[in-house]
Amino acid sequence: MSLVSHATSERRGENHWLLRFELHLPYSYEALWHAVTTPDGLRGWLAAADVLERHLGGAVTLRWLNTATVASGHVSAWDVERVAEYTLAGLGRIRFHLEAVGTDSTVIRFVNERGGSDEARLDCLAAWHEHFELLEAALSGRPTDWSTWTDSRWAGLRASYASFGQARKAS
Repeated sequence: MSLVSHATSERRGENHWLLRFELHLPYSYEALWHAVTTPDGLRGWLAAADVLERHLGGAVTLRWLNTATVASGHVSAWDVERVAEYTLAGLGRIRFHLEAVGTDSTVIRFVNERGGSDEARLDCLAAWHEHFELLEAALSGRPTDWSTWTDSRWAGLRASYASFGQARKAS
């Protein structure tokens, strides 16, 4: 069973969204910090970090190995072992806030503030959801083999987010 639950999203103006995930993972914050702030860590679940200057204002270029998307930007917040935030052209602001719970558990509060249509919002919710499932797998010793990745899991999540949105509109 996945430890990743559905995200929330809220409109922040016309074609502007705030996507939020909160994950409670049974791993130390040191392991999670490594996964969200180092090239080796990021490659196992999210993207290749072609450039990653690990300090406030540093340059960042991420290349998604499943879609060939490349996004460059800068480190817009950096609080060692607590907050890593990257602002990337076309993808907006992505922020990872880590909070240790004891010695072997961590809460990740993730925010992606971005532009785009409602359809793009659903695409991104599904993509982040899948990537967080891949993070969970990478932390348990199963980093993603991008050569075998397919979009079938993403498609199922995309349909789930779309139906969840329709159900909320109906109520």
